[in-house]
Amino acid sequence: MRKKIVAGNWKMNLTLVEGAELVNDIFKGLPVLSEDKKVVIAPPYLHITQTGEQLIGMIDVHLGAQNCHCETMGAYTGEVSAAMLKSAGVEYVIIGHSERREYFNETDAIVAKKVNQALSNGLQVIFCCGEPLAIRDAKTQNMYVAKQIKEGLFHLSEDQFKNITIAYEPIWAIGTGRTASTEQAQEMHEHIRSIITAKYGEGTAEETSILYGGSCKPSNAAELFACPDVDGGLIGGASLKAGEFLGIIEAMA
Repeated sequence: MRKKIVAGNWKMNLTLVEGAELVNDIFKGLPVLSEDKKVVIAPPYLHITQTGEQLIGMIDVHLGAQNCHCETMGAYTGEVSAAMLKSAGVEYVIIGHSERREYFNETDAIVAKKVNQALSNGLQVIFCCGEPLAIRDAKTQNMYVAKQIKEGLFHLSEDQFKNITIAYEPIWAIGTGRTASTEQAQEMHEHIRSIITAKYGEGTAEETSILYGGSCKPSNAAELFACPDVDGGLIGGASLKAGEFLGIIEAMA
């Protein structure tokens, strides 16, 4: 039985005080979740130790990170390794986010190396994929997303792949207020699951959680999560406000 997941990506937001207050407010309103549902909070690196301490004893809420470096260690000023994240209590790491691909020129090859680092250090991976507006308008989004998944993940064994959660983020719907329709979201999620089926078989595909990551909010979360192949959301802006994040979690619950 695959998991339902709501993951909050704070990106480069919130001071330490603001982050602590947000986590406290989330805890106050957190609904009781069944064993097949979980919440991930991915704050900036500076918050990880503090947030991790706040999460102690929270069975359904897990600590995530927004990125890791593709090398084990070395002279990479300002970077953080997967081993460092693991030592700080991180369980999940987001890899291949569209902002990393666009602003930091991360290629599919770099993303694949980061996946390897994360898995070799016992981290669960939230692997991001998705198309820009030009690709969507050209109606080549299925091929584009398939290439990202194949080049970033399909070197993994079936056992390794079981530690992967996919997050589909239509880039044209991130931070723009535009949202893919439920039909568009389901269509792509179904396509992604079919790609996984072709590589690893139906069993693995059916166990893989696929999240939606494009301007998900309380007003549309329930409709999106009701789609048969949408297993939750990777939440950006709405994860910075306890009320909105809780509303999305409740839509999953």
